[in-house]
Amino acid sequence: MLATNEIKKMISEILEIGSKSGEGHIPSALSVLDILWVLYDRVLKVDSKNPRDINRDRFILSKGHASLGLYAVLARKNFFSDEVWRSFGSFDSLLGGHPDRNKVPGVEASTGSLGHGFPMAVGMALALRIKNTPARVFALIGDGEANEGTIWESSLLAAHHKLSNLCCIVDSNHSTDRALLVNNLSEKFKYFGWDTIEIDGHDHDEIYAALNTPISREPLAIIANTIKGHGVKMMENDPSWHHRIPSAQELGEALSSLK
Repeated sequence: MLATNEIKKMISEILEIGSKSGEGHIPSALSVLDILWVLYDRVLKVDSKNPRDINRDRFILSKGHASLGLYAVLARKNFFSDEVWRSFGSFDSLLGGHPDRNKVPGVEASTGSLGHGFPMAVGMALALRIKNTPARVFALIGDGEANEGTIWESSLLAAHHKLSNLCCIVDSNHSTDRALLVNNLSEKFKYFGWDTIEIDGHDHDEIYAALNTPISREPLAIIANTIKGHGVKMMENDPSWHHRIPSAQELGEALSSLK
């Protein structure tokens, strides 16, 4: 079931807070928002009151520039206050353009330089398996990030060690197509020894079902087909919005379109 009203509220917050701060990658945040919401609302075993509990599931936003989406969800789930959320991008805020694990409750890894978060997720999954804990590790990467060699080196390592406690979610929004086509990511992960599923990355039921795929002996890759800027028509699939802040008039139009 789609959390339509909840998602619309978070889209509004992302637009307003990003615009006020003059910072952030709004379309990238909207691309992954549905995935993040389903993860934190229905899948991840993590307690906002004790976010470092040893038995928690781990989530890493490897495409750290989509931080506005993660912050919107973490605020909704009470990892920090609404006041902190609305301070995004200010001089003394905990919340910067890329998530910082030393500042932000619920953030497992400081990410931003593409290709780094996913290797950390592989290391976490291996460590958790060695410790024989039931916790799972989820990492969200971008399709453009899949151009980084570290993604495929890490994929080989994860398959070699059969890290069945690891799930890689690919935000496949085609934002990299103009620069370098990565093509058929599902088949690529299969060739690297992963179980793979392809879904609509904005359909909450499909997202939930994929994230709850029965665990096999292999790591799981979910190729989530998404729309960059999803939910705001003027931004959808328009590369000019990648790191652009709306004018006051554009913000008003975007907010009005959500009603």
